[in-house]
Amino acid sequence: MKSTLTEQFSSCCAPRQSPAASATSACCAPAAAAATRPSKGEGESAGSVKEIVKQKYGQAATRVAQGSRGSCCGDASAGTDPITSNLYDALQSGEVPEKALLASLGCGNPTALAELKAGETVLDLGSGGGIDVLLSAKRVGPGGRAFGLDMTDQMLALAEENKRKSGLTNVHFLKGEIEDIPLPDNSVDVIISNCVINLSADKDRVLQEAFRVLKPGGRFAVSDVVVRGDMPPAIRKSMELWVGCVAGALSDQDYLAKLASAGFEQADIEVTRVYSADDAQGWLTGQGSDLQQLAQQVDGKFVSGFIRAVKPR
Repeated sequence: MKSTLTEQFSSCCAPRQSPAASATSACCAPAAAAATRPSKGEGESAGSVKEIVKQKYGQAATRVAQGSRGSCCGDASAGTDPITSNLYDALQSGEVPEKALLASLGCGNPTALAELKAGETVLDLGSGGGIDVLLSAKRVGPGGRAFGLDMTDQMLALAEENKRKSGLTNVHFLKGEIEDIPLPDNSVDVIISNCVINLSADKDRVLQEAFRVLKPGGRFAVSDVVVRGDMPPAIRKSMELWVGCVAGALSDQDYLAKLASAGFEQADIEVTRVYSADDAQGWLTGQGSDLQQLAQQVDGKFVSGFIRAVKPR
């Protein structure tokens, strides 16, 4: 399958493709949210968890389409989501359509830290409403390309609407899963992602795929939730908290080990936000008294981190 996409990469996803072609072509179809494949023992089959993720993120996209803010955890209507709030400054917020900002369900701001250069090709894993793709497209300029990969139809439709409103012509959304990236080997300069890799239960596969599509010397630059120390088993088993970007988080050491195993070098994690017990209480609202009592136990354990690595030349 990968080899047959080489021609598609250079044709149907070319920067100068007409709007009509972009709307109808298969490889540049609207994008969706990242797949989740939890391992056995998590209490749910891979298929059912994947459907839960699609449902939750589809609902978030629908809320945004109706003018409300999306949320992956906490009470979005009250503005209390501790993970997704206050990630973009006023200048960046003004560069994208309002619904792209409302649909942001990330935990960081990878485009602000990835040091994108003019003419580069960027891929966003789990691009949602498209905010990081649009910001990346502006950074790499008309000579570069920004791809977004996602699997939820409602998010794909929202991303395409935001692309249209932005007027950018170097943006392309792909429908697919982050464990099976529909792009050829050695085709991308930079991979970004915003609080999505933790949603996958096959993170080794995600990182292997990221390594495959990056060019030699290509950069892995993602924001993700990371856990420092042990996670209470009750949180790990919560499907609601998996969807909320918490239960599927890797430890910092596991993340670095998996990057090395995939072939990456110079792996590093820069902590960008530390979540307190009060933040944890926001995640655990509505989760039952047994989980809510765990807030103090996870004080400072969960962080947002900017994870960097390089594919050897």
